[in-house]
Amino acid sequence: MATLWKSDEPDEWREALGRYDEVVERQGVAKLPELDHWFRDELPGLIAARKTPHVTHAELVRLTEWKMARGIWRPRNLALVRGNDPALVEKTSAAAIARIPHPSEPIALLAKLAGVGPATASGVASAAAPEVYPFFDELVAAQVPGMGQVTFTPKEYARYAEALRDRAARLGAEWTPVRVERALWAHVGGKAGTRRAK
Repeated sequence: MATLWKSDEPDEWREALGRYDEVVERQGVAKLPELDHWFRDELPGLIAARKTPHVTHAELVRLTEWKMARGIWRPRNLALVRGNDPALVEKTSAAAIARIPHPSEPIALLAKLAGVGPATASGVASAAAPEVYPFFDELVAAQVPGMGQVTFTPKEYARYAEALRDRAARLGAEWTPVRVERALWAHVGGKAGTRRAK
């Protein structure tokens, strides 16, 4: 499969992005299509509608379930996320979102919550500001020249996000780092067969 990253043809990127829903379905995870729809189409509006933008404890749990359904299911991490104090989740996420557009501080702040690493934190950031933050996905990072073996740290996320922002800028005004991330993920067909969430 030719690498999409090297293509400067917006139509090729649009074609890959257009397959995203199909690739989500192909993962064979029963809850993933519903969770993905919520993450893409509902969560950003919920965050933006609040006087002080933040995520609730229930939203953080659901986002974690989405992330694991799309990738690798880690029950212990999900239990840790569920164990966070709801008031602390709101306070921490509000502080993190207030640090947008800093390249790494929102991620580092969110990662202080139990069970939340840079990938889960990037899910919150990407829902709050898709024009700045893509979701941190290992399959996508593997397609970015120079990324090498992914270490899930705020510093590594900042490198990854900058690369996707640059790629989006080269593709044109309709592209955000989030759209680039989803196109790249769909291009390689997601991650079927590597986890199983029922």
